[in-house]
Amino acid sequence: MNSIPAGAPVTASLDDPRYYLANFRFVLDWVVERHGDLLDAAEHAVVARILALPEASQALLVRMVMRKGEHFRTARLDYPEIGDADAALAPLVETGLVEDDPALDLEMLFQQLRLPELRRALASEIAAAGLPAATGKGALYDALAPRLDAPRRLADWWHGAPDRLVRLTVMATCERLRLMFFGNLRQDWSAFVLAELGLQHHERVAITADSRAFGRREELDAYLALHRLRERLAAGEPVVDLMEALPEPMADNAWLASRHRRLCVALGRQAEREGQGETALALYRRAGWPQTGLETGAEKETLIGPASEPKTGPSAGLKEKAHDGSAEARIRHLRLQERRGEHAAALVLAEPLTASPASEEEAQALERLVPRLCRRLGLAPPTPRPEPDHERWSLTLPPGPVEAAVRDHLHAEAAPVHYVENALLTGLFGLLCWEALFAPLPGAFFHPFHRGPADLYREDFVSRRRERFDACLARLDDGTHRQAILATWRAKQGLASPFVHWGALDEALLEQALACLPPAHLRACFERLLGDLKANRAGLPDLIQFRPEAPAGEPRYRLIEVKGPGDRLQDNQRRWLAFFRAQGMPAVVCHVAWQQTPEALGDG
Repeated sequence: MNSIPAGAPVTASLDDPRYYLANFRFVLDWVVERHGDLLDAAEHAVVARILALPEASQALLVRMVMRKGEHFRTARLDYPEIGDADAALAPLVETGLVEDDPALDLEMLFQQLRLPELRRALASEIAAAGLPAATGKGALYDALAPRLDAPRRLADWWHGAPDRLVRLTVMATCERLRLMFFGNLRQDWSAFVLAELGLQHHERVAITADSRAFGRREELDAYLALHRLRERLAAGEPVVDLMEALPEPMADNAWLASRHRRLCVALGRQAEREGQGETALALYRRAGWPQTGLETGAEKETLIGPASEPKTGPSAGLKEKAHDGSAEARIRHLRLQERRGEHAAALVLAEPLTASPASEEEAQALERLVPRLCRRLGLAPPTPRPEPDHERWSLTLPPGPVEAAVRDHLHAEAAPVHYVENALLTGLFGLLCWEALFAPLPGAFFHPFHRGPADLYREDFVSRRRERFDACLARLDDGTHRQAILATWRAKQGLASPFVHWGALDEALLEQALACLPPAHLRACFERLLGDLKANRAGLPDLIQFRPEAPAGEPRYRLIEVKGPGDRLQDNQRRWLAFFRAQGMPAVVCHVAWQQTPEALGDG
C-alpha cells in the first residue's frame, strides 16, 4: 500500500456538477483499500451495490447522504445535474438502498411537514381535539401525540399528499465509512469543498498502510456507541436511561477510554443538574478512578490509604493525563461531596491526590479544596504555598473595548503594543516545531484533511516525538530559531495548524517578537506548552509591548493581561502569571476603570 505523495490531488473540481460524487467515490475507494478488513460482509455488499448503480442514482444517493436525517420528500430531491429524480430513485429502491413510502410516527411527520401542511393533513384530528386553527406547531404536537401514537404511511396521514416520502436505509453504513476515513464524526463531506474552494489548505503528510484511526472493528463500534450516547444526551434523554446503556471502557485503547471518561463527566454534570447526586458521584468515580472501582466511604479509604503511604497498589495509577477527563471527574466528585456535606469522605480521596496531582490545573483546585475540607472538619489545614505576586497597573480610560483601549493608551512608536492573546507565543511554537508536529507517525495522520495530528492531546503525544521537539528547540540555543521560524512562516503560509493562526500574525510582528523575546524565555514557554498542550495553549496575556530601545539589562518586551471593570483572573491566567514570575519574565496585570461621562454623572 503506497503512501500519498505530497501535493497529490484529493478533491474533485467544482467545475464538475457532480463533484460531490467524485469525492464520495474517493472516500469509498480509500476506505475499501485501507480499512477493508474493518468492514463486514454486509458493508462490503453495500459499497458494491453503490458502485454498481447508474451514475445519476449514485449522485442522488450522495446528495441524500450529505443532507440531514434519513427521510426525504421526493419534491425536495430536485437537482439539475441529476435530472429526473424518480428515474434516479428507482434503482436505489430496487437495490434496497432506499425504502419507498416508509411508515412515519407523528414526530417524524412533524419534521417532514410545514405547519400549513400539517393543518391540512391533520384537519380532522385537530378539529376532534378542539384546537384553535392558529395553534402553533409545538402545541399542536403536544396535543395530538397522546391521540396519534401509531405509525402510518404519508398517504395515510395525508390523503392527497402532493409527493412521496422515501427513507435512506444505509445512512448508518455511510456514517461508519465517514468515521473510518476522517477518524471522527466532526468532519464531514464539506471538507472536500472547502479545500477545493481554497478556504482550507492542509499540510501534505505521507500516509502509509499503518496510518489509520482504528485498528479493530471493535474500536469503531465503541466510538459509535459513545457518539450515540452523546447524541441522546444532547436530545435530553434522562441520565438514568443513558447510564444503563453506557458500555465498559476499552482498557486496551487509551484514546477510546479517554472518550469514555469524558462522556461520564458530561453525564455526571447533567445528573447534577437533574438533582441526582448519587448518580453523578457514581459517574465521576467511574471516570476519575477507573483503576480502582471505588465505591463508598470505607471502601475508598481501604483502597486509597492514608496520605502518608507511598502510592503503590490500586492507587498507583491515579496520575493520568489531565485532559482525558479523569482529573475533571475527580475534582467534580470532590466538590459535589463537599456540597453534600461529605467532608470526611472527600478529604480521604483528596489528600493522596495532593502528593501527585495530574496537572497544574488539578493541583490548583486541590490547593483550594483541601483547606476548606480541613476547616469544616476542625482540622489544621495544610500550609498553603505562597502564590507568586505579579505586577499590577491601574488605568482609568474612556469606555470601549477594553483590550483595544489599553493597547491604544500604551502604544508608542518606540514601544509598540500589539493585541496577541493566545496567538503569538503559540504561533512561534507552532512555526518552530512544525516538523515535529507534522511528523508522519502511525496514528497521527490518516486522511488528507488534518488540521493537526490526531493524537495531539493524547498522553504519549510529546514522548513519541521527544527527539524531534528537542531538535526544534535546540535552534533556540544555537541562534538559528529566527531563520527557521521565518522560513516556515513563508513556506507554510495559510496551511491549517493547531497553533498558528495566520490572520492574527504578520511578518512584521514576528520580526519584532524575535528581536525582543530572549530565546531562553521562548524555550521556557515552549517547554511549558509541551507539558500540557491543551491546557497551556490558553490563558496567555492579551497584549505584548515591545521595547527594542530598552537600556541594557532591562527586558525588551512586556506581557500585559487586561482586566476590565468587574473582570477577574481566570485560573489558567493565574498559572501563566505564576510561571512568568518564576522565570523572571516581565508580565503585568492592568486593571481598567472607565471614565465617567457627563451623561453618567447626570451633567446637563
